[in-house]
Amino acid sequence: MEKIFTIIIIFSAVFFIYNKIKVWRTPKSLLNRIYQTKATLSLGFFLTAFGANLLVNPRSNIDLIVGAVFSLLGVLNVIFGYRAYRHYIPQLND
Repeated sequence: MEKIFTIIIIFSAVFFIYNKIKVWRTPKSLLNRIYQTKATLSLGFFLTAFGANLLVNPRSNIDLIVGAVFSLLGVLNVIFGYRAYRHYIPQLND
């Protein structure tokens, strides 16, 4: 189970860095906001996987608390990032 979380953590961190670089290089526009929402989604998956990894393999009570907080923040990032992505994509087609 640890290996799956590790793979998700690495891929989501790479996608986050990729999208953040695209945000910095793209002029302020709708496309910039779409890259920002993709970065938010990647960060959410990263935090959720990191928190779940701490919850599955706790070493102490602190790991449980930190894992729960990271998982909650990650799920919130995924939810709000997905909502923003759904908001911006139809505008791109217009």
